[in-house]
Amino acid sequence: MGRPAAHDDAAARHLAVLRDRRRYRGRVCADARSAGGAQASCRGTSVIALETLDRCFHGIVPGVVATCDADGMPNVSYISQLMLVDAKHVAMSCQFFNKTRQNLDANPLATIEIYDPLTFEAYRLHLRFVRSETSGPIYDALALRIQAIAAHTGMAGVFKLRSADICEVIDIERREGFIEPAATPERVVLPDGPLTELRGLQLVSDRVSRAPDLDSLLGGALAALDEVFGFTHGMIMLPEGDRLVTVASHGYGGAAIGAEVKIGEGVIGSVAEAKQLVRIACVSSDLRYARAIREQYEQGTARAAAEIPLPHLANAESLMTIPLLVQGRLVGVLVLETRNSLTFSQWHEAFLQVLANQIASGIDRMAEREEHASETTLSFCYYRNDDCVFVDGEYLIRNVPGKILWKVLRAYQADGRTEFSNRELRLDPNLGLPAIKDNLESRLILLRKRLEQKCPAVKLVPTKRGRFSLAVDAALELIERETA
Repeated sequence: MGRPAAHDDAAARHLAVLRDRRRYRGRVCADARSAGGAQASCRGTSVIALETLDRCFHGIVPGVVATCDADGMPNVSYISQLMLVDAKHVAMSCQFFNKTRQNLDANPLATIEIYDPLTFEAYRLHLRFVRSETSGPIYDALALRIQAIAAHTGMAGVFKLRSADICEVIDIERREGFIEPAATPERVVLPDGPLTELRGLQLVSDRVSRAPDLDSLLGGALAALDEVFGFTHGMIMLPEGDRLVTVASHGYGGAAIGAEVKIGEGVIGSVAEAKQLVRIACVSSDLRYARAIREQYEQGTARAAAEIPLPHLANAESLMTIPLLVQGRLVGVLVLETRNSLTFSQWHEAFLQVLANQIASGIDRMAEREEHASETTLSFCYYRNDDCVFVDGEYLIRNVPGKILWKVLRAYQADGRTEFSNRELRLDPNLGLPAIKDNLESRLILLRKRLEQKCPAVKLVPTKRGRFSLAVDAALELIERETA
């Protein structure tokens, strides 16, 4: 739904009109001196594509908006959120009943000044207010970003978007003389050649499709994002009930594993609840703004909720949080963060969403495999007279390796144990290992290989020196008999 601009001003003249430059070719420049041409204004004589100003919309350097009321009284203020909609439109957030919004209702013409955080060049955008939206994709994108920051700072339900104000861009003017022009950068040649994005997509897709298990899938995907794009810190969280739990991380060591956040709380929880991507290019700036609003709010009688901790990278400035969806169903959340405010640009949103879809499909496929495995029952039968083990009626292994397998299977079924050590096997008199040269390692290798060949749903996985774990992907039935 939306509300159009005031009709009384619908015919207001354009602030500037882009002229046909072909009519003026060969004529004298604004400044004909040899060194003067560079200072001539580009307004009206050169076209600046709005899409090329993407960095200016990251919010790293706040933009400024100037409006005036029906009597011509001007008002200038900073812009909380500014969004690039398409090649001809931008959207400004309206969070409070402020003078800017009152002026737009009375007079639809406005000017905003935005700044490139890399080159520090300034641009003026001359706008015409078109409508305000309180629903739809543009409103939802702006609202989710604000909601995520609000939830993080304990201001959910208080710090929210009232409308997205859509404005048509009439003209773009580069501020000449605002800062000395930067030297022309040397052309950078990618060491690996072109099509880096396609190679990255191929690498992540290969890791996902070849992964034998969920752990390899998630770890391989995060490692590939680092190898190809330099995203050194990332994590994947999976839903468990009303919470998200970190099951894979890259760049944090082991500290991130097991970290939880409630769905709907903080930046990550808000993304999971809304099932929409959020990109924050200047975390510290957004948090300072939200905390300032929080302080004003708490000067009254109300108290805000506790602040939710951010992910695990200290001093992170850029945060990309992507929901992993399969047919609209949440299967996880991919979180990437860096200390560089300019790491993520607009194209990353679309491209990383493609990679996220690959990861989500892999997670869903693994879940189906585990569900199918859980429906399968393996019947193991141990014959005491010759220490022989059969699985589903077929011979598997015998002698000492057979007794080792039977020991760990019984411990798993009785107590849920999955971790074992070589030492406890050597100390178990029922296994009959010799006191000297027991060849335990070679017996375990034989047992692992026989399981891989005959019963891949049961694995003995080495974890560290002298230790191994039991991995079971099916239900077990254990039968013990004296003889066949």
